[in-house]
This record gives sequence, C-alpha cells and structure tokens, in this order.
Amino acid sequence: MGAVRVVQPAPPLGWVGIVRMGLVQSAIGAIVMLATSLLNRVMAVEYALPAALPAGLVAWHYAVQLSRPAWGHKSDKGRQRTPWIIGGMGMLALGALLAVNVLTLLAGRQVSGYLLMVVAFSMIGAGVGAAGTSLLALLATRVAPERRAAAASITWIMMISGIVITAGVAGSLLDPFSLPRLAMVSGGVALSAFLLSIIAIWGIEGEAAPVARRRDVPTPDFRAAIADILADDDARRFTLFIFLSMLAYSMQDLILEPFAGLLFAMTPGQSTQLSGVQHGGVLAGMILVGVGGSYFGRSPAALRLWIFAGCLGSAMALLGLSIAARAGEGWPLAANVAFLGFANGMFAVAAIGTMMALAGAGGGADTGPREGVRMGVWGAAQAIAFGLGGLTGAVGVDVARALGGSTERAFTMVFGVEAMLFLGAAWLAFHVARPSRPAITQLAGKLAT
Repeated sequence: MGAVRVVQPAPPLGWVGIVRMGLVQSAIGAIVMLATSLLNRVMAVEYALPAALPAGLVAWHYAVQLSRPAWGHKSDKGRQRTPWIIGGMGMLALGALLAVNVLTLLAGRQVSGYLLMVVAFSMIGAGVGAAGTSLLALLATRVAPERRAAAASITWIMMISGIVITAGVAGSLLDPFSLPRLAMVSGGVALSAFLLSIIAIWGIEGEAAPVARRRDVPTPDFRAAIADILADDDARRFTLFIFLSMLAYSMQDLILEPFAGLLFAMTPGQSTQLSGVQHGGVLAGMILVGVGGSYFGRSPAALRLWIFAGCLGSAMALLGLSIAARAGEGWPLAANVAFLGFANGMFAVAAIGTMMALAGAGGGADTGPREGVRMGVWGAAQAIAFGLGGLTGAVGVDVARALGGSTERAFTMVFGVEAMLFLGAAWLAFHVARPSRPAITQLAGKLAT
C-alpha cells in the first residue's frame, strides 16, 4: 500500500480574510433584496398583481432552501468549498435576472410567466442555499474559536449593510420607473454582486483542504451525516433552538408597523422610522456581542450565555409590546422597539458563533468533514422558520380579530406567543452544552477584573 498523504489545514483566517467573507454575505444580501423586497413591491403596485403572488414566491424560495443540507454535504465531499460558493452566487444572480425579465409575461397574465417566475425563485432559493451554506461552513473551519463571535458580527453587519446600500442606490436609480430601467438597475446589481463575491472569495481557501483529514477517510454519506446530527444531543437541541428563535424573530416582521399605525396612530413615515430604530438596535446588539463575545466568550459555553441573555431580553421586550397593546399611546414604544432590536441582535450573532463551534465539532481526521451538512440542517431550520414566521404573525392577528377579539387583544396574544417562543429558545440555548462550573468561574473572574 502506498503512503497515506495527510493534508494540513490552512491557517485560521485573519481579520482581512473575515471581512472578505463578509463581502460575500453582502453580495448575497444585495441580490436577495431585489427578489424579496424590490420585485415584491413592483409586482403588487406597478403591475397590480395579487399581493399573495409575491408573498407566495418569497415563501417558495424559503421552501427551496430545505435543500441546504444537501448542498452542505456536497461541499463536504469536495476538496474545497469555493466552487460551491461561486456556483451558488451565479445561480442566485441568474435567478434574480430571470425574475425581472419575466415581469412582462406576468403583466400579460400569461401562464408561462407564472411558471418561469417559479423557476426563477427556485434558482434564487437554491443559490442562497448553495452559496450561504458553503460560506458558513468555510467560516466554521477557518475562523479561530476566539474570533467566532466577532466574525459572526462582522459578516452579518456587512450583509445588512449590503442590503441597505443596495436598496438606497437601486431606489435612487429607478425613478422614473420603467421596466427597461428596472432591468438595467437589477442587472447592474446582480453582476456587481457576483463579481464582488468572486474577487472576495478567490484564493481565500488556498490549496489546503478545509480540514486536516486522511485522504483515505471518506466523507460519510448524506443519510449517515443526518443520522449523526440526530444522535448528537447538542446538535439536535440546537436545531430546535434555531427554529424556535427564528420563528419568534420573524413573526413580528409583518405586524410591527401595522401595530404602530393601528394602536399608536403613527403615519407610514413614522412607522418606517420605528423600523429603523429597531434595526439600529439590532446593529448595536451585534456589535456588543462581536466585541464582548471575543473577550468574554472564548469558549462555546460562555458564548451561549450571550444567546440566553439575548433570548431572555427579546422575550421581555415582546411582553412589553403586549402591555403596550393595552396601554396605548402613553407607552414608550420607540424605546421598547429599540430594546427588542438590541436583544435580537445579541442572540442572533451569538447563535451564529455557536453554530460555527458546533459545526466545527462535527468531523475530523478520523470521520471526515461534516461542517457543511450541519450548517445546512441549521440553515434549513432557519429558512422554515422565516417562511412560517411572518405569515404566522399576520394570520394570527387576522384570525384573533375575526373571532371577535379586539385589535388590542389580537396584538397582545401574538406578541405574547412570540415571547413564549423566545423563552423556550432561551431554555434550549441554556441546555446546549451547558456551561461548566470552571467556565462560569473563569467568566466571572474576567468580569471582576
């Protein structure tokens, strides 16, 4: 038998490398914004199509992301993840361009237009699944444990920044609106994002394999990899945690601004500003965990304390909104919403850092890599939660009002359910690799000094 060649792992990413991967997240966010926000509005307003159509397409793109575990497993089997990231970005960009160009067929109510739009959003969902899952798996294998919280914070802040910048630039270029102008602006965004992702990711992996492993140790097949997750108590609880927390996180997306308008008499401009206050709080929470988690959260157990605090804070903020539904305009709504965003940002970034740690613990030199499939499972849980969350929140309010409840009671009930979901998520987070006494003692010592 010939000698077994051992592939040495590439060194951990420095800050420049982490920022470069954040640029890929920015590119993903920019293209997704075209499909889930801009095209949503164009279909419903400029083309007077039923509002259920864009909503259904967005839900479908989340459903397609159930393929994330399969994409992650495919990237586990390859020597490198970069081709899957670039390929996913290409599919995402092409799907967005196809969706824009199909609008004329939809305007004519042609059956081929509806079919092609489903194809386009399928490409968008698959592209996000392939590129996003492989990118997170690469982060999990290449970021040092002490930098995971900061890396999660940087990449997610850059993704949000990509969405905000693209929305502002594209919005300014679209007036006066026309389909050719929309196609030109969308094409420019998609092409720029695709090229940016290639430049950012190119060469970042190097020639080394994502993890050091024997070449003669095969990656486990897909069923074995899924079975491994189901057999791992921490991974199984964390999957449920991702679903519950992201379901609660997304339930208020479609009802917060109507809540402000119906019960606090806010104008559309004021409710939009309130949404800005919430996102500002999210960024503040992300920054806090990014900085504090890197110092106090060097162990996975300590990092999960940030998740617990963020989920508990989110539950308290949502209980505050339940009270606000009864208290009315005397309630400090802006402060309540800012605190909700802050707590959401805390738990989201800490959860991503923990996700990296658990994914990195999924394989090794003797078992083969499993980071991709694990990231895929958690990404699929998040996609299901996002797809259900907004719809559940809106339908919950409508059903409660239709059953004879007042508007105040309807919002009280829905926000209360969200708070209970966050409490359940906090309990799960606390029991995923519960911090040991030495870890807590070490953390307390750092805080004391």
